[in-house]
Amino acid sequence: MGHVSVPFGVRGWVKIHAYTEHSGSLLDYPTWWLGRNGQWREVRVLDSEVHSKSLVAHLSGCDDRDAAAALRGSEIAVPRNALPEPAENEYYWSDLIGLSVLNTEQQALGKVSELLETGANDVLVVQGERERLIPFVPQVIQEVDLAAGTIRVDWGLDW
Repeated sequence: MGHVSVPFGVRGWVKIHAYTEHSGSLLDYPTWWLGRNGQWREVRVLDSEVHSKSLVAHLSGCDDRDAAAALRGSEIAVPRNALPEPAENEYYWSDLIGLSVLNTEQQALGKVSELLETGANDVLVVQGERERLIPFVPQVIQEVDLAAGTIRVDWGLDW
């Protein structure tokens, strides 16, 4: 959902870089999981606010600048069951990563390795015999089948 970027002030607050569509939506969760190198721990959000187009938060156990600096680079997550169900034809990026991408001729283009936000639309990064950047727009994305683990696209093998 985001990561801790830098300390903010001297009282243990940290700046947060949110990966969410609306950065303030991360503040809807009273507890976060902080992790680094596969080690995760639950922390309470004691206070938080949107500050100059970024997020700042005061987390439990983080009461001075040194403690805040120690959190730098920590990933922020929330339990999957705490997230709202996506609307119809909307998906969490984490659900798309790893799906196989097939075109309308049943040709395998590869697997989704990541997604990019371009401002105009999101883009699937598909790794196969070569890397492909496929726009995640209705004209291209024909079907997303999470149960089958596939995305069907109107995209040529030679594009």
